[in-house]
Amino acid sequence: MAVRFLFIPLVPLRKLNLLAQISPYKSGDSKKSQVTRMFDNISGSYDFLNRFLSLGIDKGWRHKALKSLNITNSSDCEILDVASGTCDLAIEAIHQYPDIKVIAIDISEQMLQKGLEKIKSGKLDQQISIAVQDAENISYADNRFDAVMIAFGVRNFENLNKGLSEMRRVLKPGGKMVILEFSQPRHFPVKQVFKIYFKYVLPFIGNLLSKDSRAYTYLFESVQHFPDYERFTAILEQEGLRECSFKPLTFGICTIYLGTK
Repeated sequence: MAVRFLFIPLVPLRKLNLLAQISPYKSGDSKKSQVTRMFDNISGSYDFLNRFLSLGIDKGWRHKALKSLNITNSSDCEILDVASGTCDLAIEAIHQYPDIKVIAIDISEQMLQKGLEKIKSGKLDQQISIAVQDAENISYADNRFDAVMIAFGVRNFENLNKGLSEMRRVLKPGGKMVILEFSQPRHFPVKQVFKIYFKYVLPFIGNLLSKDSRAYTYLFESVQHFPDYERFTAILEQEGLRECSFKPLTFGICTIYLGTK
């Protein structure tokens, strides 16, 4: 059952400043530029590593996140998939709601090109379109989309508030926002196993197969500093969403967040 918290703590504001400083590479470039470069670098191995490192569980996470949208009339429904990457969430959305239309956006052109290959292979190009766009500066009009979704992308925003504000802006009144993101388990022994796997095992394997020594180390660092659970629902409420809730999955390794405009 999803849990809703009415009390809004002050902690997230401090967390946001720290999250903005967590970037893939130790360079002078902006976090946005570094994130774009990182995903361009790992685009060729991204899908394989997702399946391999998550043991395929990530597919179930996406399925549950989309189910929470509870779309009853998909024939006249348009969804925006933000930070879509290789378009896994967009493709799964069509499988669950066959009549919807999805626009998938991402700042990494290389990732979207991999996604486009899968879209064409599945003959879904009449329902899914792609566009290279920054989540913090979305080009679409206010109140356009019936739902907005994002999987494993909000940690990568340079300005989390700006990204969430843009997602809310393009959402229709009454529309839902669903966010799927990694979180830190709270209970023994999953908490300890999770930290060891994310800090040591995942970066080691990721480096071998992706040839990017920082990508999966950055993943661990960004998850460590992400304001998860009730702290993130508080941020969603601060951005003007209502009925905000969260639902942990797989012992808290991943969490679904929901909000309504």
